[in-house]
Amino acid sequence: MFYSIKNIKVNNEIVAKVFKYRKKKFKGIKFFTPNTDNLQVGLMSHPKGHIIQPHFHKNTKKIIKHMSELLILYSGKLQVFFYNKKNKKIKSIILNKKDMILLIKGSHGFKTLKKTEMLEIKQGPFLGDKDKIRLKNFG
Repeated sequence: MFYSIKNIKVNNEIVAKVFKYRKKKFKGIKFFTPNTDNLQVGLMSHPKGHIIQPHFHKNTKKIIKHMSELLILYSGKLQVFFYNKKNKKIKSIILNKKDMILLIKGSHGFKTLKKTEMLEIKQGPFLGDKDKIRLKNFG
């Protein structure tokens, strides 16, 4: 399993990274995002018996300016829309089974094109509608 990566830009800013599934052999560790991103996405492929040294992550205070979320499609087909600051739809991309998308910033929306099951991973704590503004008059 491997992924090709495509950056989605709105107004010359990267707002998302799309990871399209590729049936390709891979060994080791490959991170698709830089260490400076709010959420890192990486792929690991190790042989039987490989040991990952036990460890823990230090508690450190960090300032997060943009809430990132990662969607992983288990099945189906999903269309993802991207909007500019005027709530105008300016781009879209279609995700299929095993594809992933890291939403970094900006406005986005979705339409399921087939029955879809996906996993969402985002930063917490999440305060519901206090952390989200729903677009009105989007086109």
